[in-house]
Amino acid sequence: MNLYESAEDYLERILMLSQEQEHVRSVDIARSLNFSKPSVSIAMKKLLENGYIDIDINSYITLTEKGLKIANDVFERHRLLTSILVKLGVEFNIAKVDACKIEHDLSKESFLAIKKFYEDNLK
Repeated sequence: MNLYESAEDYLERILMLSQEQEHVRSVDIARSLNFSKPSVSIAMKKLLENGYIDIDINSYITLTEKGLKIANDVFERHRLLTSILVKLGVEFNIAKVDACKIEHDLSKESFLAIKKFYEDNLK
């Protein structure tokens, strides 16, 4: 299944929230993204149906192995692209927003080349 940008953003947000707090619920995701609870519930249902997340009886959301891989990949892209933009002189908050736009459309090949260049020259 090819994921849409919004699905990748949800998986990344679940990962980020799980690093900040013990349990992640739909309401936490809605609050952090400033989305409506019904929109998040629909998205969580789709992610659950496609095996990217699990939801337990307490409504706590966890990433499956498949979901975690995607979330980690997107998060790594986001962090690295943000760092590069900041090093180029872009203000941090703008860099974060722009990195989010870029991270979804960049090919794996281009990202790996950028990552290698960053590690060799900019770190």
